[in-house]
Order: sequence, then C-alpha cells, then structure tokens
Amino acid sequence: MKLTFYKYQGTGNDFVMVDNRENKISKNDTKLINHLCDRKFGIGADGLILLENSEDHKDDFKMVYFNADGNESSMCGNGGRCLVAFAKYLGIISDTARFTAIDGVHEATINDGVVSLKMKDVSEISDNEDFLFLNTGSPHHVVFSEEIKLKDIKKEGAEIRYSERYGEAGTNVNFVEGVSADTFSVRTYERGVEDETLSCGTGVTAVALAAYESGKTTSEKVNLKTPGGELSVTFKKTDKGFTDIWLSGPAVQVFKGEIAC
Repeated sequence: MKLTFYKYQGTGNDFVMVDNRENKISKNDTKLINHLCDRKFGIGADGLILLENSEDHKDDFKMVYFNADGNESSMCGNGGRCLVAFAKYLGIISDTARFTAIDGVHEATINDGVVSLKMKDVSEISDNEDFLFLNTGSPHHVVFSEEIKLKDIKKEGAEIRYSERYGEAGTNVNFVEGVSADTFSVRTYERGVEDETLSCGTGVTAVALAAYESGKTTSEKVNLKTPGGELSVTFKKTDKGFTDIWLSGPAVQVFKGEIAC
C-alpha cells in the first residue's frame, strides 16, 4: 500500500500528518506508526497525527496523536496547531476550527500562518521547592534554572522522567531561564520521543502558567523562546485557576509525499 502523507512543523516540532477520514491507517498498528516516525528508515518526525471525522459530527474533525514510539499519547499543543493548518489546507475549515482531541474539545483560529489554539483550563499546580508540576493536556515538570543552553537535556530530562516520583507513566520535563519580565527560554525533554525536541506546545503552556504562579512574571501574556522558534501563551488567572488559555505560533507545511507501507 502507498500512503499519502504530509509533513508539518510548528517551531521545529515536526509531525507526519495523514488524512484518515477513510481509515487508511489502523490506530493499533504501533510498528507502522513507529516506522513512519523513524528518522533513519521512515519519514522522520516527533509524532504522527491522524485527522479523522468527528464521531458525533458536532466538530470539524478529530485529532488522534501518536508519539514517535508508536503509542497513542496525551495532548500535543504544537501538533494540534499543525493539524488546524492541515485542515485548512484540506478545505475542511476556513479561519476557525473546533475539534476533539484526547483531552476534550479545542477551539482554534488561523491567520496568515499563525495558529492560535485554546488549551484546557488548569486548576491545579503543584509548587514544590525546586520545581512545579502541572497538566496542560500532558504532564509537565518545570524547573527554573540558569545557563540552560549548557545543560544535557536528554540526560537530565530522562533522570526526572524515569524517576520514582513519576512512576511508569513518566512526565515531560522543561528547563526554563528568564530573559525578561514576560519572556522565557525553554528546552524540553519529551516522553515518547525520549529526547529533547525543538519545541513543545503543552510544555511552553505549562512554563507560562508556572512562571505566573511562582511570581516570576506578572503578565498574562508570556513569550517563550524555544530552540525551534518563538511561541506565545495568553491566559486569565481566576480564583479557580487558569482559564482562557491560548497557545499561538506558526504552523508550516514542509512537504507532501508517498511512502510504501
């Protein structure tokens, strides 16, 4: 079988996209998905995303996300933004979207290549002595540090990801350095990829909220600099936590191709 695919990237976080409205790929074929994401023997990506029909037809489409290891995963912010751009390319949407992901319904807008994605509300942040932990659709351990450019992210991230604290499920790990009152540099270790990625959407969202929660910023718009580019996160802080959270940044189609599978 020849599979038509599309490659997208959002600030260097790259994904194989497949229009699966006709069920071309089985969601149980872990080996195939892992092969497609393999950078040596397949297409190469941080993850694979299937665009499928909305099950109740109330939404524009459904997002099914897999990590590069082939396993279905929790929410991916940059992946969701890229999928919105893909949906527009396919003619499914115009400038706005509403779709279902593993963590529920999301809204999005797209304008001149910039996709803004509404993230889930966050009501709980665990503020510990040397890190914060929160779930922004995926679990994130956030460490504020200095000279993060010198860190061995794969080594230090893996130590935290596989630590006894997080058990078998593990966590994503973000190392953060302040740049200005509303801007932070971020490097992220992603579980499932098991390495540093150039950017992580749920990760920078977690960093923005953690920075506000810990008093490192007083701005409800935070700019995040990742190795792959710049993103922004806006939100509102209420007595119940954080709401109206939007992740914004570019989403770009890199190429279209066919692969035998």
